[in-house]
Amino acid sequence: MKLFFRQLYAVLSSLRLTVYLLGFSLILVFFGTLDQVHFGIYETQRRYFQAVIAFWQYPLEWPGSQVLRWLVLPMPGGYLLGPLFMANLACAHFRYFRPRLRNIGIVLIHGGLGLLLVGQLLTDLAQEDFQMWIDEGSQKNYAESFFNNEIALVDQSDPDVDRVWSIPDDLLKTGAIFQHPELPLSIRIQRFYVNARIMQLQPNQSTGLMQTSQGVASRMRLGVLEAPPTYAHNQRNVTTAVVEILHRGSSLGTWLVSNVFDENLPAQRFEVDGHRFDLSMRFERRYFPFSVHLIEFSHDRYPGTEIPKNFSSLVHVDNHETGETRDTLIYMNHPLRYGGYTFYQASFANEDTSSMLQVVRNPGWLIPYISCVIMSLGLLYQFGWTLVKFAGRMRK
Repeated sequence: MKLFFRQLYAVLSSLRLTVYLLGFSLILVFFGTLDQVHFGIYETQRRYFQAVIAFWQYPLEWPGSQVLRWLVLPMPGGYLLGPLFMANLACAHFRYFRPRLRNIGIVLIHGGLGLLLVGQLLTDLAQEDFQMWIDEGSQKNYAESFFNNEIALVDQSDPDVDRVWSIPDDLLKTGAIFQHPELPLSIRIQRFYVNARIMQLQPNQSTGLMQTSQGVASRMRLGVLEAPPTYAHNQRNVTTAVVEILHRGSSLGTWLVSNVFDENLPAQRFEVDGHRFDLSMRFERRYFPFSVHLIEFSHDRYPGTEIPKNFSSLVHVDNHETGETRDTLIYMNHPLRYGGYTFYQASFANEDTSSMLQVVRNPGWLIPYISCVIMSLGLLYQFGWTLVKFAGRMRK
């Protein structure tokens, strides 16, 4: 056992391992870049850099795919290369480092680099991204996910407070049943579609489309057909589900819910035991203990042209728990940091009357700054020490 650990330590601290890891990193970036054309940035990041093992498959769009479609190339993913880099750096440092005054800079450089890798891992695991669309004069106390969806059931019986139950889409699958001790009903997912086509049926049309018995789809004669997932950066999956509501063992009907059903369509409501419920599929929401009110959105242009000069949102933040209020102007490189979230100016629409803020929660956002400062101090010390020694020799 002792021999095993000695050999393992020798391997982990070797320069050869460093070279191999750098080579695999280049391979990972190369094939990830190739697949980014097909899967987009978000999916490619998940498949290659947030995986222990990544798999590249010969693209169907390339010549000869009928013959080479079986070609699958496995490679170490980001979650394997990162820890190995850390282990290699730490072991090599303890193996070769000699504690001398002139080597303090090397300690700082290695420490800063290790902290940078840890910070990147923390960001990758804990960072959350949302978007918040606000119209001028309106306010919101929640942001929505860019990609994730949820089925929401809202009890509106109380005129003062809405009670919300939600099911995230990573739990949704065909046949799943959801119950809650405070709900007088159960929800069964009859069919779940990651992406779908929703179309209106023609009179007397009989097709293989999935249909429902209640809600908007029933009244408008809408049917749903499964579609392959899309990863294009300018498209979104039409995530859809056929939901059956069960009450005391009996079915109350089936509803079609989809993330493309917006407020322009009638709400899908029903009553159970005197409770009025709204049922919907929507982008996953994150509620805040404060609200953001958009006072004014500005789209400045260079004089005499239509070339954009600046986008900015003047917002009023009202914290209901602490009573704190503040007015803040959000523009490029000047985000609002509040309540653990950072609000960036991201986009606009509706003839410059609606603003989109990107909302980011990153517990490790300070780590890259700290690690860069540590590495800079290490470099200054190391080069300074060498310069002083060189100057001393020149004087002699």
